[in-house]
Amino acid sequence: MNALRWLLVFGIGSSVGYGQTVNSVGMRLIDIPVGSFYMGSERDGEDGDEQPVHRVSITKPFRMAATEVTNAQYEAFDPAHRSLRGKRGFSTADDEAVVFVSYPEAVAFCEWLSKKEGKPYRLPTEAEWEYACRAGTVTDYSAGSRLPQAFHKNQKTDRDPVVVSLRVGQTPANPWGLHDMHGNVEEWCADWYGPYPTDSGRDQSQTDPVGRASGLFRVTRGGSHGTPVRYLRSANRQGMIPDDKNWIVGFRVVQGDLPASKPAPAQPPAANARQVSQQVYRWQPVSATQPVFLEPIRYVHKPDCDSGVPFFGHNHCPALTWCPNGDLLAAWFSTNEESGREMTILASRLRAGQTQWDVPSEFFKVPDRNMTGTALLNDGKGTIYHTNGVEVDGDWQDLAVALRESHDNGATWSAPVLAAPEHDKRHQVIAGLLQTREGWLIQPGDADPGPTGGTAVWVSRDKGKSWSAPYTDRKKPDFRVGATGGLIAGIHAGVVQLKDGRLMAFGRKDDLPGPDSVGLRMPMSISADMGKSWTYSASEFPPVWSGQRLILTRLNEGPILLISFTHHPDAPAEERKDMLFFDGQGKAVKGYGMYAALSFDEGKTWPVKKLLTDGRERYLNGGAWTGAFMMDATHAEPKGYLAITQSPDNLIHLVSSSMHYRFNLAWLMKKP
Repeated sequence: MNALRWLLVFGIGSSVGYGQTVNSVGMRLIDIPVGSFYMGSERDGEDGDEQPVHRVSITKPFRMAATEVTNAQYEAFDPAHRSLRGKRGFSTADDEAVVFVSYPEAVAFCEWLSKKEGKPYRLPTEAEWEYACRAGTVTDYSAGSRLPQAFHKNQKTDRDPVVVSLRVGQTPANPWGLHDMHGNVEEWCADWYGPYPTDSGRDQSQTDPVGRASGLFRVTRGGSHGTPVRYLRSANRQGMIPDDKNWIVGFRVVQGDLPASKPAPAQPPAANARQVSQQVYRWQPVSATQPVFLEPIRYVHKPDCDSGVPFFGHNHCPALTWCPNGDLLAAWFSTNEESGREMTILASRLRAGQTQWDVPSEFFKVPDRNMTGTALLNDGKGTIYHTNGVEVDGDWQDLAVALRESHDNGATWSAPVLAAPEHDKRHQVIAGLLQTREGWLIQPGDADPGPTGGTAVWVSRDKGKSWSAPYTDRKKPDFRVGATGGLIAGIHAGVVQLKDGRLMAFGRKDDLPGPDSVGLRMPMSISADMGKSWTYSASEFPPVWSGQRLILTRLNEGPILLISFTHHPDAPAEERKDMLFFDGQGKAVKGYGMYAALSFDEGKTWPVKKLLTDGRERYLNGGAWTGAFMMDATHAEPKGYLAITQSPDNLIHLVSSSMHYRFNLAWLMKKP
């Protein structure tokens, strides 16, 4: 049905015979009758959470607001919200949908309205929402298999959000007289997000479902402006961290008692959190003199197709830590596109005493949100920290930072809190979360989504409860040798604390000219004020390119370790600079790929440089942007995103985008 015919048949504002009333704040409430419908869809992939299609019966009538709550209506409850009008350019007028409202704030509005009128107001259940949206239809949209242009408000992903009017009631009403059920802004629902309950071989029908008993995210529905139109389908499921406040989520209310149905049980833990030993592991130190380099193994394994694990084609951007029980825990994103909303964070364990990593399972996923950037850190005192970027939709520019803690080896995690609640630049988490000698946490985050632009650092002095804001000057930094600025030179930076308390960092791109016409070098940044300002110089190392992420860390034994790449295999020949390594006879040998460098004087000199290979010829696959490569005496992995941890036995664990390397300091010190 085209848009014109839709308007002629149903008309704007038509309730098509359904009763309606107007309440004390001017909301038009539409009577929603009892009935049954088929909830969900048969879509696969990122929309697999819409399965199975199941019959749902709504046995009690309720009233639903014809439109989303407006600024004027919400501010009758919370006048202070007026200061948020126009934030990011959105929702300035009285009759535009209210945004920048969290789930608890939406619930508080309903409680205020209930007390004001003496009638029960609340958020709709997810089932009530889809029932009312479909209004008797079974197609993707209540308007048919396609959404007419009259509903569209910049229905595509933009790195910089495009401001559109959020005025309510301007798109055609559905057959029951409800506006803006497809788009405008997403709407909070009452339910905890979780898979639809299934019972294989039995009737899947449900009566007045109210979602799961608990969860991490609250359901949002309806899609919004600034997203591809497929996210506006009647069946599409989305969710948010309850405290998240942004420019694409608002809410509408229903009047009526909450169904008395029993919620479905909380979702069981994923495989990476099952059968996790709580026995404290007795680490046996590796030899301080005997070199150790173990066979590289893969840690990213493709799960079986029927496992239910959302495993996509691009697996990349790892984080890694050791656990007190002797396990290693790795996490990374899996996606089809790095800007995709299907992106999820998977995790796998190398359990103590085992030689092969577990098959991955889902670790952290805010529904229908891009999840770029993950970090893991064991503080050595029983707490594992997990930080993660969370977008409002797609891309990876406007990220908030979520923080979780585990005190039982990753078997359970605290509910996510927003360590950096604003969806903004400078929040792309880098796997390099570190703890200073003062016990402070430092989280590097890319300052710009592009290939250059530097890295910001967030600092928490209270174990993650609060974080200092990074440098806020929005001018493009002037990275020059000897200059000072508020950001680390280069994105994807590695950061380490020096013995005198200063921070030292190396970054990708924003390269600086080296001495004596050697060409561009990897930039080095030094901060004497815990990341508020940095001084720049050229290091002695070659630049890092796309598809590569360096590592900078302090080893348990004291030296500082840098791991990076000699060059990018796709770089033009004129930009490739040979890197020389020296064998046991002092002979210089050209090497290519991933190398390690050690400093024993706090980054002043790097006397040890070694290609990360034991010299044996082998075929390996680095996954992600790396793919297949040959390792031999002069060739190591050519690119990859790196993450590192050193377990209490002093074995160094390095992961690239797919491979797991294990070696010790004695091996690094030994000449090949």
